[in-house]
Amino acid sequence: MSTSTRPLQLGDQAPNIVLDAISRDGKIALDDFRGRNPLLIGMFRGLHCPFCRRHVAAMAQLKPALREKGVECLAVVITPVERARLYFRYHPAPDLLAASDPERASHRAFGLREVGMDTVMAIRVHLPGELPEPMDVMAMDEFLNKKEGYEITEADQQAMASSQGQLVGQFLIDRGGIVRWSFTEVLEAGLNTFRAPNPEELMSAASQVTH
Repeated sequence: MSTSTRPLQLGDQAPNIVLDAISRDGKIALDDFRGRNPLLIGMFRGLHCPFCRRHVAAMAQLKPALREKGVECLAVVITPVERARLYFRYHPAPDLLAASDPERASHRAFGLREVGMDTVMAIRVHLPGELPEPMDVMAMDEFLNKKEGYEITEADQQAMASSQGQLVGQFLIDRGGIVRWSFTEVLEAGLNTFRAPNPEELMSAASQVTH
């Protein structure tokens, strides 16, 4: 599979990727949607990342409105498939298609790069109401995971060791496999660090891609 050196842009052809399904048995391939439905694909870090759990939950919440417009959703996490299935068993996201990609092949194919840990650890995340003070990324993850009762397993630790510098993104792909909208993380203070896309902007793009 080819690797993009930058995040895919509007008008780019999305690659086909084939991943282990979390929410059901078997595989999920992007080519399954070609010619059938537009697709919103989100490529996140592992479920050990509190913000990625929120991104998945937000996608599940938007899914009914997107489905009304004919858009399918797929959440991709780097958490190993068995661990991810266990999480979704206890934190169900009804009808949300999810897939496991511990090798991050999909992230690379869509141009979501990794950044060095020095860059990651230089960031201080300020979330009034959620964090008692600005924290570095590792301390923030530990604080929020404890606050939310997320227990880190050995599979999570392996994912954490390989993913702390992994950027995330979401891409809206039309029936022909062309990117029509995207939101990508920029791991710098004050930019798109740990933020989610604007739902209204996403729904507007979904309306246009289905016409």
